[in-house]
Amino acid sequence: MNINTPVKSQRASALDALRGYAILTMVLSGTIAYGILPGWMYHAQVPPPAHTFDPSIYGITWVDLVFPFFLFAMGAAFPFSIGKKIIEENGIYKAVLNALGRGGQLVFFAIYIQHLYPWVISEPEDLTAWLITLFAFALMFPMFMRLPEKYSVLVRTAIKIAAYSIGIFLLLTLNYANNRTFSTGFSNIIIIVLADMAIFGALAYIFTYKNRLARIAILPFIMAVFLGSTIEGSWTQWLYNFTPVPWMYKFYYLKYLFIIIPGTFAGEYLIDWMKSGPVSEVEKQSENKLAWWMIVLPVILIITNLYGLYTRILVFNLLLTSGLLFAGIFILRNVKTRNAFLWKNLFIAGAYLLMLGLFFEAYEGGIRKDHSTYSYYFVTSGLAFMALIFFSVVCDFFKWDKSCRFLVMSGQNPMIAYVGSSMLIMPLLNIVGIASYLSVFNSDPWLGFLKGLIITGLVAMVTMLFTKIKWFWRT
Repeated sequence: MNINTPVKSQRASALDALRGYAILTMVLSGTIAYGILPGWMYHAQVPPPAHTFDPSIYGITWVDLVFPFFLFAMGAAFPFSIGKKIIEENGIYKAVLNALGRGGQLVFFAIYIQHLYPWVISEPEDLTAWLITLFAFALMFPMFMRLPEKYSVLVRTAIKIAAYSIGIFLLLTLNYANNRTFSTGFSNIIIIVLADMAIFGALAYIFTYKNRLARIAILPFIMAVFLGSTIEGSWTQWLYNFTPVPWMYKFYYLKYLFIIIPGTFAGEYLIDWMKSGPVSEVEKQSENKLAWWMIVLPVILIITNLYGLYTRILVFNLLLTSGLLFAGIFILRNVKTRNAFLWKNLFIAGAYLLMLGLFFEAYEGGIRKDHSTYSYYFVTSGLAFMALIFFSVVCDFFKWDKSCRFLVMSGQNPMIAYVGSSMLIMPLLNIVGIASYLSVFNSDPWLGFLKGLIITGLVAMVTMLFTKIKWFWRT
């Protein structure tokens, strides 16, 4: 092949890989054994062995990166799902309605799954609860799948209406454990936050897709309301507390726009890179050495900040991070190729946010996930940019497809991955009598971690299966 022949195509798997990493580590963090692993294997504010929430503990762990990485990936997807072309062809009005519809579906998803976990249906869990949960899982396919085009619009609509009707009937008529009754206020908080971000993050992008500066300008106003809400009797306090639907929306959730909005910039950088056209082999070969730097530096930056912030060696962490960032900027200073421009844009944005977060670290006592601080938003956004660079090199530059496949395919079907453990894997393991043997893994830290790896691996396999046959859940 001629060395000037373009590489087959330019595609972006990095974003799916980042989303897949976030969702699978979310599963892993919820399935490892509790109480016996080191503190850095859990959320920093709920340390072992009791796992009692303690907001006076500062620092972050790898577990505390999971949710912001997923939020960042959500923001980065907006330019793809509701980008300039889509908005201009369909109009802002339709784009807004679509955002509201997607958010509404996620709210339903949050309420639905929370009520239909087996431990909510029965305590202790029993065969009936596991079977109901499995049925509820299966019912989500006609709810959230895009049904085949070979069916008429009328048939597809009828199937969806029937699925939702059965699901709602199930929610309203089940006899829940502990005398619980159906309530819209009983929902999965993670999905509720994602629903709010699907609405407000999308709206922020829709109305500023032509003006990045205007998009950034939203954030100081959000910050102003948070800061002003502490003043008794102020209108900012009223705005902060106002909610017509408290089970669905709180102004407090808008704090995550500090992660979503930076994510939209990453998505736009990826789109610009994709539009730049295929990369020639000559160009790719010239970037090879730089690509290795873009693997090593992001990983070191992430590990350094996790260790430095968790152990509270703050000055050393600041100095080392500054040195690593300056080294990266120096390495990227004179880039002229398309992949390198992408990495440079992502690196500079990540460096700015990471340093801003470290400068905010002392404010509010120190960085923490709960109750989240400004340092947390900026640091995790900065590290998400670094993680995206890593996946861009591994998945899109070197194309290590076998290594990336389980992340990419899981990232393409995150809703299934999210409930795969609690609504499919564990009910099945309980029904066949295997789940009881998992308690053996709780006796040793290494086995406790292995338990999480096994369950997460099963979730990844199931998600990959549904992705391979193109059974996607979408809102």
